[in-house]
Amino acid sequence: MLLVREVLMVQLLETAMLISFGISWPVNIHKSYKARTTRGKSLLFLCFILFGYLCGITAKFVSGAVNYVVVFYIINSIMVSIDIAIYFRNLVLDRLALTNK
Repeated sequence: MLLVREVLMVQLLETAMLISFGISWPVNIHKSYKARTTRGKSLLFLCFILFGYLCGITAKFVSGAVNYVVVFYIINSIMVSIDIAIYFRNLVLDRLALTNK
C-alpha cells in the first residue's frame, strides 16, 4: 500500500506530465488555425491522443482516485478536441482550394 507521501508524489508527477503535454497544445492549435490546411496533420494521431486522455479520466473514476489531476486531463482533452475541430475546418478549406483551381 502506498504511503501518503508516495501518493502525493505520484499525483505531482502525473500532473507534471499532463502540464508538459498541455503546454504544447495551445501552440499546436494556433499553428493549425493559421495554417488553414490539413497538410502535415494526422487526424488519427489526434484521435489516439484524445483516446489516451479519455482513458486516463476513466481510469481515475474506475479506481476511485478522482483528484485534481482529472482537471488537467479534461483541459488537455478539450484542447485536443479543439485541434480536431480545426482539422475539419481546414479539411473544408483544402477541398475549397482544390475546387477553385
